Amino acid sequence: MFDDVRQIDAGVLNVGYVDAGPADGPVVLLLHGWPYDIHSFAEVVPLLTDAGHRVLVPHLRGYGTTSFRSPDAVRNGEPAAMACDAVAFLDALDVPQATVAGFDWGARTADILAVLWPDRCAGLVAVSGYLIDGQESGKAPLPPAAEHAWWYQFYFATDRGRQGYARNLRDFAKLIWRTASPQWSFDDATFDRSAASLDNPDHVDIVIHNYRWRMGLADGEPQYADLEDRLADKPAVTVPTISLEGDANGAPHLEPEVYATQFTGPYEHRTISGGIGHNLPQEAPRAFADAVMQVTSLT
Repeated sequence: MFDDVRQIDAGVLNVGYVDAGPADGPVVLLLHGWPYDIHSFAEVVPLLTDAGHRVLVPHLRGYGTTSFRSPDAVRNGEPAAMACDAVAFLDALDVPQATVAGFDWGARTADILAVLWPDRCAGLVAVSGYLIDGQESGKAPLPPAAEHAWWYQFYFATDRGRQGYARNLRDFAKLIWRTASPQWSFDDATFDRSAASLDNPDHVDIVIHNYRWRMGLADGEPQYADLEDRLADKPAVTVPTISLEGDANGAPHLEPEVYATQFTGPYEHRTISGGIGHNLPQEAPRAFADAVMQVTSLT
C-alpha cells in the first residue's frame, strides 16, 4: 500500500500521497509531523479502509516525493501555508469534505483546517489538541523548563543550527524520535523507512523556516498574512473533535485542560496509556483509528 505513492499537482506543490480504500467511502485525510512521514500511519490505514473509509495520506511540503512546482517558490514552512496545501490537495482530488487527523505539524495543520475551512472538515482528531498560535505569542518567553524542552527551536535560530541539522539529519531525527517517545522501542528498519523522506531537497529549508517563523525571526509570504492574522486570535474549533495524548509524550505539549475551552463544538479528550509517546498513530494505531472512526458521531 505505502509502496504505491501517487503524485498530483495541488496548489504550489506536486504532492506525493497514498490513496487507499474504496473510492466512494467517507474520506479521511491523515497528516504527519516532524521529523516523521506518511509511514506513521502504516498500521492506521488498513484499520480505516477495512471499515470502508477512503484514506488519503500526503507527504507534507519538504518530505518524501512532494516538491514545489516552481523552482522559484519560497521554501515556506509557516503554518497557514501548510494548511493551504491541505485544502489545495483536497481540491485537486475533488474531495469536498474529509475527517482530518494528525499529530505534531499534522495536528497543527488539521486544527487550522478546522477553524478556517470548517465546511471542509467533517471531524477533527488532533494529537496534543489545540496547537494554533501566532508569531507574537511565539515571541513570548516561557518558564525555564518549557524553554528547555524547545532546545531545538533555539538551535535552529542560528546558522550553526541550520548547518548542524543539514549535516546530521538522520542522527537529529532519531534523537527527536527517542526523546519525544522515550518508551517506544522502534527498530532501525522502522526509523530508516521514514527517515528516507527527510532526504527531500527542500526539507531543511522548510524546517528551519517553520521554527524561525514561529519565533518571529523569519517573514512569511504576503498571501498568507490575512490567514495568520485570523489564527493569531486563536479562533475556536467548532467541528466535532477528539483530542488525544499519549501518557508518555516527551515532546513539548500542553495539558488538555489548558486548551479544552478552544473546542466549542462536540468534543472529547482521550489519554492513551501504555507508555505511548509523541508519534501516537504509529505507537497506538488502534486508538488513533478508533478516534477517527468515532469523531463524527460525537454529539
